[in-house]
Amino acid sequence: MWPYHPDLLAVPVPRYTSYPTAADFGPLQPFALEQAIEQTSGDISLYLHIPFCEEICFYCGCNTSRSGKRERVEAYLAALHHEIETVAHLLPETARVRRIAFGGGSPNAILPREFLSLIDALTHNFELTDCQYSIELDPRTMSREWGRAIGQAGITRASMGVQTFAPHCQKAIGREQDEALIARSVDWLRDAGVTSLNFDLMYGLPFQTMHDLEDSLAMTYRIGADRIALFGYAHVPHFVPRQKVIDASALPDRDTRFAMARMGFEELTDGGYKAIGFDHFALPHDPMAEATRTGKLRRNFQGFTDDPSRVLIGMGASAISGFPGLIAQNEKNAGRYRMLTLQGKLTADHGVVRTADDQLRGRLIEDLLCHSRATLTPCTLAKISDRLEPFIERGLAVRSGMDLIITEAGLPYARVIASFLDRFRDETTKVFSAAI
Repeated sequence: MWPYHPDLLAVPVPRYTSYPTAADFGPLQPFALEQAIEQTSGDISLYLHIPFCEEICFYCGCNTSRSGKRERVEAYLAALHHEIETVAHLLPETARVRRIAFGGGSPNAILPREFLSLIDALTHNFELTDCQYSIELDPRTMSREWGRAIGQAGITRASMGVQTFAPHCQKAIGREQDEALIARSVDWLRDAGVTSLNFDLMYGLPFQTMHDLEDSLAMTYRIGADRIALFGYAHVPHFVPRQKVIDASALPDRDTRFAMARMGFEELTDGGYKAIGFDHFALPHDPMAEATRTGKLRRNFQGFTDDPSRVLIGMGASAISGFPGLIAQNEKNAGRYRMLTLQGKLTADHGVVRTADDQLRGRLIEDLLCHSRATLTPCTLAKISDRLEPFIERGLAVRSGMDLIITEAGLPYARVIASFLDRFRDETTKVFSAAI
């Protein structure tokens, strides 16, 4: 179903979980985030970052560290409680929290009682309105106690970092976990009331074969994930030093990566999953599939989402907040984050003020990635028409009036096509992950 044109995938491009992207952030004026929060109203979402894992995987580019030193974890959580209070004090009464997401790292690297304490703080400080909770989990540190905590908190959506079921690939990336462990974690989550369960899977891993990926997909079917995110491993050791442990010579080549992505798409859609954009999949009953059917699919810092809110406030070290006119990232260094937060300060001094042009470009990029269609202005179309031509000639995209449409064959090229709308890509030489 997917034709392979390696020349059109040669240039690495952003994943576009925001526009402008994090690569284009710069210094913000003092109190920019505070002012944005004070001007917020209506339905909003919150994200809490837990930057700890019991074990650090070699491939991981997240802002996380080992949770072994309890005093460091406790000090961080104390600061996070302070930030919750600070944000809640700034937020107008007209704002209603409809969604709360916990990510990391691995939120289940902290103790269940510490997690429930965060839930209590959020409930006490914010106006929660029919709030939906979601959480990212490491199955290696799941427990029956954590399952009970998730049930007590009322979490209905969870995502587990599975990556691969192939033992030799797991060993190569520092994430060893057998099928029985995954299945047991799923049982605890289902018993806790989780109705939308996502598995993160990866292709392009060291020593990974087509059979390894096919086998991982088959095991995912058997265990019964409602959603699947199938990502290509991005080997960027110059940005992520821990990836230097991975043997680059063992990585599948570019042609094999594309074949893996194509096979994964075909296997999952043939198996009853609905394609969500270019690298997510959901069973027909899942809210993400419903959002795709109804044209309500969106993209935010967590990737594809059915969250309609245009305001996402991030709390925790390195967490990103997004507003129509501002993107702001918290202090990345956990020690400095703690110091400033305990003084009652918000720590975001890095990000970008989104101009009207940025907001327009962001909407067009989101439309292309979520709906495979965007209505361009005559000026925009004229600027990118030359770069579009090779994609149109090969049937990967079509123009209909002012509409730019990505065909089904063009899905793996969606990020490349979207990058033509990115004004920063003409100005910088930053290196991103491969498009496939």
